[in-house]
Amino acid sequence: MAKNVFNKILEFVAWLTGVFVSLAVAFGMIDGVLSIRFIPHAVLVVFGWIVVATTLLGVILGIAKLFSKN
Repeated sequence: MAKNVFNKILEFVAWLTGVFVSLAVAFGMIDGVLSIRFIPHAVLVVFGWIVVATTLLGVILGIAKLFSKN
């Protein structure tokens, strides 16, 4: 029982870390702090916003899964 609770906490921490890292990278791309050679800044801004949108969608789906019956 305690091992199951520990695993759930560990899964949550890993998931939350992934969300923070994704958002940090996305906003770094949007602000121009992070770049990829040979890709114009305007394209990176679009990619950054796509990462923000998909990360937030993942958060919403993760919360929905948590409260669903399955």
